[in-house]
Amino acid sequence: TPSFTVNDEKEFYHCFATGEHGNIFDFVMKTQNLRFGETVKYLASIAGMKPYIFSKQDEEREKDWNNYKEIYKNYVEYYHNELLNNNSSSEAKSYIKNRGLKLEDVQNFKIGFVTKEIDFYEFLLKKFDKIDINNSGIFYFDEKKQKHINRFRERIIFPIKNISGDVIAIGGRSIKENNFSAKYINSPETQFFKKGNNLYNIDKARILSNKLNQIFLVEGYMDVIGLNNNGISNCVANLGTALTEKQIKILNQFFDEIVICFDGDESGYKAAVRAAENSVRELQPEKQISFLFLPEDEDPDTFISKNGKEKFLKYYETNKILIHEFIFENLKKQSNNSPTSLAILEKKLRFLSNSIKDQYIKKYILDFFLGKISQLTPNLSKGKQFAIKHVAALSETKKIYNESISITKEQLQEFSILYLIINNFNFFKNNSNLLNDLSFITVDGKEVLSKLTKIINSNHEINLDMLPIEKSMLEKINKFASVKHISKNIQ
Repeated sequence: TPSFTVNDEKEFYHCFATGEHGNIFDFVMKTQNLRFGETVKYLASIAGMKPYIFSKQDEEREKDWNNYKEIYKNYVEYYHNELLNNNSSSEAKSYIKNRGLKLEDVQNFKIGFVTKEIDFYEFLLKKFDKIDINNSGIFYFDEKKQKHINRFRERIIFPIKNISGDVIAIGGRSIKENNFSAKYINSPETQFFKKGNNLYNIDKARILSNKLNQIFLVEGYMDVIGLNNNGISNCVANLGTALTEKQIKILNQFFDEIVICFDGDESGYKAAVRAAENSVRELQPEKQISFLFLPEDEDPDTFISKNGKEKFLKYYETNKILIHEFIFENLKKQSNNSPTSLAILEKKLRFLSNSIKDQYIKKYILDFFLGKISQLTPNLSKGKQFAIKHVAALSETKKIYNESISITKEQLQEFSILYLIINNFNFFKNNSNLLNDLSFITVDGKEVLSKLTKIINSNHEINLDMLPIEKSMLEKINKFASVKHISKNIQ
């Protein structure tokens, strides 16, 4: 953007919009998610320089890394071909077909199936050292049989790639429905693979960050593939663990909004709660974390397969909830409004607020939480009002009057109509035809009316505490709606 500038003479870059600043190494490290050593090698290769080996230890590590990549590459290629061409893969093919996957999905994500025909450990021994094969984590040693067993035998496999596109691990899905083995397993953590530091499909999704502002974070491999299959490629999955700070930092490098979209069941909700509490500390002024809860018993794959891309995105626009709102609503459910439970609620909210690293975000999130708690304790609020002298009340009235002078006649009329809609949702839900011929003049009024109409026409339960309308606009509606005084007198 025009806010980003590069100074060739002094060899630095600076972004006036975000305050990001650094040299060429910083730039590559941040945009490519590389370590310093890897960055030096990457830039050296672009410049046509001979690769520099830092030490004997670095040389050994580089050798181990290259062998590691090659072992996984061989494994993935072989079992991808087995899925496509081996008759023993018919059951796996049926499963994939029933899940709505096409041939191009299988090829695009290099999906495979581990058949039993070959001892792949022995096959790899022809090309690689035994220690390197064991360190890959693909095999484990069976003490009883005294041999190395293929960890992913009779499983559909999903290659997990790092941000540069190298396969560093595997996720496996059993096609046998039984209680003896886990439905999904991942490669164990190794020298080159840490679950909490990686995301499935990050290598493809990050490329879209120059076109799209948001990234959908889902739970499973099939969710990612299902979304891709329906035209939403800006999606990743965490790898069977609770969401980590490292994963949030990776996504924040590329996208302005992280939309956490887990399954619409109890386990999905619990996973979302853990994700919220783990990721709130990484909030930044220019970034946003939202949650999207699908209807019960739906996951992103099934929902988009039934409804398509447009309905999924529309559902996202009207149903997403910001992280601080979700945290408050979840903790409020655990409170019974007794003094003890409210004290516990406030203590938890203050603790979560104080965990936020950015001082500005910390301040406003805490203010939001305390404001919400004050709404749960109206008696405390009334007590404060009684302590205020009458002159202060007159001063407040004068202030409101002075503010109202700048409000136009059209705005006052629109505020009144919006006030009636907000406070009589059930009536308008049953008489939505009354809104058909309603048209506003002001830009703000049109925007709020459009949002309210969408909510009324949807089939979802209405929550007044979570309306997608700016706080300042709601305050204006409540303050200047003339009809408010009439409706109060009628009641």
